[in-house]
Order: sequence, then structure tokens, then C-alpha cells
Amino acid sequence: MSMLKIALLQIAPCKNSDENLEKGIICCKKAKEKGADIALFPEMWSNGYNIYDRPVDEWKKEAVSIDSDFINPFGTLAKQLNMAIGITLLEKYKNAPRNSLALFDRYGELKFVYAKVHTCDFSVERNLTPGEEFYVTTLDTSCGKVKIGAMICYDREFPESARILMLKGAELILVPNACPMEINRLSQLRGRTFENMLAIATCNYPQTVPDCNGNSSVFDGVAYLPNEGGSRDTCIFQAGEEEGIYIAELDLEQLRRYRESEVHGNAYRRPKKYRILTELNIVKPFIRSDYRD
Repeated sequence: MSMLKIALLQIAPCKNSDENLEKGIICCKKAKEKGADIALFPEMWSNGYNIYDRPVDEWKKEAVSIDSDFINPFGTLAKQLNMAIGITLLEKYKNAPRNSLALFDRYGELKFVYAKVHTCDFSVERNLTPGEEFYVTTLDTSCGKVKIGAMICYDREFPESARILMLKGAELILVPNACPMEINRLSQLRGRTFENMLAIATCNYPQTVPDCNGNSSVFDGVAYLPNEGGSRDTCIFQAGEEEGIYIAELDLEQLRRYRESEVHGNAYRRPKKYRILTELNIVKPFIRSDYRD
């Protein structure tokens, strides 16, 4: 059985990036002790997603580059621990920072830097630079190669995000998060995994962090099993609200067998019927007018 062990670092940030770096390293080491193949941080760990109720110019100064004393140690650590690490940051970028995830493989190689495409432009994130593309890479893990993609928080609310990652070959999507994971948002994750026949691992901040409530989760996307009547719950792990390092085990062989036999995902798509999805300004936003094309 090919079980991929995913560590969800549902941890609270500290006072500054130096302390976050130190705590992040300690938690990665603990994740490795628990047998993790991949460790995932919550959204914008470098400054604890501390961008609300503060002057924009103040928190923008907290942005760090990918090649920085905050990020580089995680690449070194990934190699030392023989464990992939998904570290998140407020990334220094041109005229305005980005909300990003840097994924290192177990050899310490930077596989991609994903910047949140669907920034929350109805709020303070309008001051960020949105990403331009969704990425998929192949990680070599202790249980074999696995194709990994990424979304960040609000990306989850757009089905196109997961659909693009599925079409690019993703088997597992990593989702750093910083918001209340209540029934509707959890249902979005459940829907994304069901319709695309892939797994999604989401790491949130614990309930001690404002506007967050833990409930980090993993959905494996396998709705039906042979010789079992009806459907099954695709949620294979859901944390509580408390701070902790949680390990979820994803059965890759089961997921791959399922994808070979079931009808969801890309099997019966009709892309020529969906052209309206890529046409701009077809429908006026229902409520907000300050939207981004």
C-alpha cells in the first residue's frame, strides 16, 4: 500500500518573522519525527497573515524574497530531513508583494513558487499582486512519485482552479489557508475533490488566530470503492480547532485505481460548450463592482 504522509502544521504565528522561522523549523522537525513525507504551512506563515487592521505600507515592508534568510533555511531543512516542505510567505515582488507558497522537494530543490491567483480584492488583499498561473510538479517521495499542485485559500472558491490543476495532471493539491473552515468551505473542498478525482490537503491556522478555526483537512476524492454499496465519505482527516501537527495518510494506489475506472474528471468534458467561461464582462458582478478581469 502506497501511503503518502502529509503533515498539516496547524500552528499559531509568533511576534515576528524571525520567531516564525524558528518555530517553523521546529515544527518541520517534529513532522518528520511523525513520519511525514510533506509538511504544509498555513497561509502567509512568514508574517502570520498579519495584514488586516494595519497600515498597508507597514505590512508591505514585511515581505521577503524567495531567495532570503527566511525561505532558504527551509530548502536546506527539506534536504536534511529528506521531507518536502510547503512554506508560505508574503513574497517581495516588483511593485506589490504576493501571497505565495514555495514548495521544496526532499532534496532541497525549489519545485515551484505559486502566488495566489484569486486574491481577495474586496478587502486588504487588493494591495497584493495576484499570481498568473497554476503549477503542477512531480515530487519524488518515499512512496514514489506524486504530482502536486497548489491553491491558496480563496482560490478554493473558484472551481476553475482545481479543474486546471487536474487537467495539468495533479493528484494532490496543497492548500494553505487563513479563514474559518466551516461547513460551506469544507463542502467546496469536498466538491473539488469529487468532481476532479484528486486529493486536497488544506492547512489552516488554529482557533487562537483571529478569524480562523483550525479544521485542517484532507479529502482523498475517492467517492466509490469496489464491492461497496453507495458512496463513501471522501474526508479522510479533519483536525479540531487546537494548535497541533497533524498527520494524514493518503492512499495513492487507491486514488490511482479509482481514476482509471471512474467517470469524473476529464473523461466526458465538452470544452467547446464552455467558451463563456473565458469571455470577459459577460455578467456584471452581483454585488461588488470593484472586481478584477
